[in-house]
Amino acid sequence: MKFTSFTSRVVFIWATLLTACFLVASELSSIQLEKEALLNTSWWSWQMNSSDHCQWYGITCDSTRHIIEILYSPQGELSQFNFSCFPNLKSLDFSSVYLTGSIPSQIGVLSKLKFLKLSYSQVTGVIPLEIGSLSSLMELDFSSNKLNGSIPSSVGRLTKLTTLSLSGNNFIGAIPSSIGDLIKLITLDLSGNAFTGAIPSSIGNLTKLTTLYLSSNTFTGAIPSSIGNLTKLTTLDLSSNTLTGAIPSSIGNLTKLTILNLSSNTLTGQIPSTIANLTNLEYLFLDSNQLSGPLPREIGNLKNLMELLLRGNNLIGPIPLTFGYLADLTHLALSSNKLNDSIPDELTQLTQLQFVDLSHNKLNGHIPIGINSCVGLSSLNLSYNHLSGRIPLKIGGYLLAQLDLSNNNLSGTIPDFPIPWMYLDLSYNNLEGPIPLELLNPKLIGNKGLCGAAYGFTPCEKKPNLIIVILPITTILTIQIFRFFSLKRKDKKALLSTSTRASKIRDVFSIWNFDGRIAFEDLIEATEGFDIKYCIGTGGYGSVYKAQLPQGKVVALKKLHSLEIEESASLNSFQNEVRVLSELRHRNIIKLYGYCLHKKCMFLIYEYMERGSLFCVLRNDDEALELDWTKRVNIVKAVAHALSYLHHDCTSSIVHRDISSNNILLNSELQAFVGDFGVARILHLDSSNRTMLAGTYGYIAPELAYTMVVTEKCDVYSFGVVALEVLMGRHPEEILSLSSSSSSTQNVMLIDVLDSRLSPPVNRIVKQEIMLVSTIAFACLRSKPKSRPTMKRVSQEFLKQKTSFAKSFGEISISELRNQEMYLFDEHDT
Repeated sequence: MKFTSFTSRVVFIWATLLTACFLVASELSSIQLEKEALLNTSWWSWQMNSSDHCQWYGITCDSTRHIIEILYSPQGELSQFNFSCFPNLKSLDFSSVYLTGSIPSQIGVLSKLKFLKLSYSQVTGVIPLEIGSLSSLMELDFSSNKLNGSIPSSVGRLTKLTTLSLSGNNFIGAIPSSIGDLIKLITLDLSGNAFTGAIPSSIGNLTKLTTLYLSSNTFTGAIPSSIGNLTKLTTLDLSSNTLTGAIPSSIGNLTKLTILNLSSNTLTGQIPSTIANLTNLEYLFLDSNQLSGPLPREIGNLKNLMELLLRGNNLIGPIPLTFGYLADLTHLALSSNKLNDSIPDELTQLTQLQFVDLSHNKLNGHIPIGINSCVGLSSLNLSYNHLSGRIPLKIGGYLLAQLDLSNNNLSGTIPDFPIPWMYLDLSYNNLEGPIPLELLNPKLIGNKGLCGAAYGFTPCEKKPNLIIVILPITTILTIQIFRFFSLKRKDKKALLSTSTRASKIRDVFSIWNFDGRIAFEDLIEATEGFDIKYCIGTGGYGSVYKAQLPQGKVVALKKLHSLEIEESASLNSFQNEVRVLSELRHRNIIKLYGYCLHKKCMFLIYEYMERGSLFCVLRNDDEALELDWTKRVNIVKAVAHALSYLHHDCTSSIVHRDISSNNILLNSELQAFVGDFGVARILHLDSSNRTMLAGTYGYIAPELAYTMVVTEKCDVYSFGVVALEVLMGRHPEEILSLSSSSSSTQNVMLIDVLDSRLSPPVNRIVKQEIMLVSTIAFACLRSKPKSRPTMKRVSQEFLKQKTSFAKSFGEISISELRNQEMYLFDEHDT
C-alpha cells in the first residue's frame, strides 16, 4: 500500500510538472504567434530590428507579454490582420484613411475587447453577425467608412456598450429594436447614412444617453413619445429626415438639452408648450418643416437660448412679446412663415443680436426706433412684409453689413446711414427725396419718388440757399485764419506735432475710423481698378493685390471675388477675418491696417509681405535655396509661437483652422507670419464648437472629417504637416502615408527625406534643431487629438532647446524620431 501511495504521488507530481511545462510552452507559443501575426501583416515589418514586439510602435503588452492594445493607422487590407491570434486584446484602434476591405467574421473571437475603432477608413461590406460575440465591448466606432447593409440585430447583445458610432456610411434598412437593449449607451451616432423606417420606440430604454445623432437619413413616421425618457440628453439631432406628425409633448422632459435640432423634416402641428421646460437650451432649430399655429410665448422662458431658427414653416400670429426675455440671443430666423402684427419693441432689448431674418411674412406697422440699440447687428432682413412708416435714422451699429428692407410700404427719405459700404436693398417701397451720395451701389428700384442722377434716377431740383452757401465758406475762412495765427505762436516742436496730426486726416490705417471713401479712391487709383497686373495671388475666397498708396506705403490688398460676395458664407468669413485680426497683436501674425466693406467691393488692407507665401518660395528652386536650414527652423518656430499665442494668450482661444504653407507669409528677410484668418473660429468652453469642414486639403486633421468638432488640436496637426513640409521642401504626403505603417518605412532615414536642394547640415546645433523639429512634427501628427502636444508646449520646447539625441544625424531614422516623440511629450503634459 505504501508503495502504491508513493507511486501515486510521483505520478501526480510528474503530471503536474508536465502540465505546467505544457502551459508554459503553450504560453510561449501564443506570444510568438501574436508577434508573427503582426509581422505577417507587413504593417510592422519595419520594426524587425527590435526583437521585443512589446516595444513596437502602437503595441501595448500586459505583464505576461500578451498584446492587449493596438493603436495604429495601417495601410492595406483589413484581411491582412488575423484577429484570431489576439485573444487577450482589449483595445484595437485602426482609425485611418488607408484601411480597406471588409470586417471579417473572425472578429467575434475577441471576447475581451473593450474598445474597437475602425473609423475614418475605406472599409466596405457589412457588419458581421459575429459582432454580437464581443460581450466586453464598451466602445464601437465604425464611422466614416463605406460600410453598407443593415445593422445586425446581434448588436443588441453588446450590453456593455457606452458609445456606438456608425455615422458617415451607407447603411440601409431600419434600426433594429434590439438597440433598446444597450441600456448603458451614452453616445449613439447613426447620422449620415440611408436608414429607413421609423425610429424604434425601444430607443426610449437608453436612459443614460447624453448624445443622440440620427440626422441625415431617411427615417419616416413620428418621433416616438418614448424619447421623453432620455432625460440625460444634452444633444438631440433628428434633422434632415422625412419625419412626420407632431413634436411629442414628452420632449419637454429633456430638461438638460442644450441642442435640439429637428429641422428639415415634414413635422406638423403646433410647437408644444412643454418646450418651455428646456431651460438649458442654447440652440433650437425647427426650421424647414410644416409646423403651424402661433409661436408659443413660452419660448421666452429659454433664457440661455442663443440661436432660434423657425423659418420655413406655417406659423401664424404675432411675435410674442416674451421673446424680449432672450437676452443671450444672437440669431433669430422666423422668415417664410405667416406671422402678422407689428415687430414688438421688446426685440430691441436683445443687444446680443447679430443676425435677424423676419422676411417673407405679413408683419406690419413701423420698424422699431429702438433697433439702434442692437449695436452688434450684422445682418437684418425685413423684406417682403407690409411694414410702413419711415426708416429709422439709425439701425444697429458699425458692424451692420447687410440690410434688406425691400418689398414693403416704407415711406419718407433715405437716412444717412453711417456705414455706406454695406449691402443695402430698399427696392419696391414708397421712398422719396434725394439719395445720399455716400451709398455705394444700393438697390433702390421701385421707389418712384427718389431722385439722384448718380444712381440713374431723375436729377433732384436744386434750391439754392444763401445760408447753406455762405456758412461753409465763412467757417472755412475762420478756421484758416485761426490756424494761421495759431501756427505763428507755436514753437518748432509744436509745429511738427501739428503737421503730423494733419497728415493723419488721410490715414487709412485706423481700423474702425478711417475714411472709407478716401481709402477706396486711393486704392482704386493705386491698382488701376484692380487691374490683373497688380494681382500677386489668389486664395480661397479672394485675390491679393499690391498697392502703393499716395503716402508711399506699400500694402497688400485682399479683395473678395465678385461672384462670392453674394454668398453669406464669404461675407461672414470676411467679417470674421476683420474681427479676429483687428484684436491680435503678435510679432509673427500679419498686421491688419484697415478694411473696406461693401457689396460690390470688399477688401482687407494688410502689411505687405515682400516674399509672398511659404508655399511659393518652397516651390521655386532659386528662392528655396535662400531658405537655409537655420531660416527654415526659425520659420517653424515662428509659426509655433504664433499659434501658441492664438490658443493660449488671447481672451478666448482662437483656432485658425487653415494652417498651411499657403497661409504662412514671408517678409523681405524671410521671416514668417501667420495670415488668412477667414475661417478662424473662437472657441467657447460652453459650446459644442461643431462646424462645417474647413481648411486646405492635405493639412486637415483627420478627426475633423467625422466629428466636425473644432479644437486647438486641429491646428496642431496642420502645424505638424507644415513643419515637415519646411524641412522636406515639399508636401510630406508620402511621409504621412508611411507613418501610417508600411514596410518601406524600415530604412527611411531623416537625412534622406530632407530637401535635397540644400546641402546636408554640418553645424551640430542646426542638426539638433532639425531633429527636434522632426520629432515635434511627428508628435503633432498623432492620430488621437488628445495625444498631440499643445502649441504652448511646442513653443516651450523650442525655447528650451535642450533636447539631445543619442544617435548621429545621419543614422537617425523616421521610426526612431516617432519613438522619440513618445517620451518627449507625455500625455499628461498635453
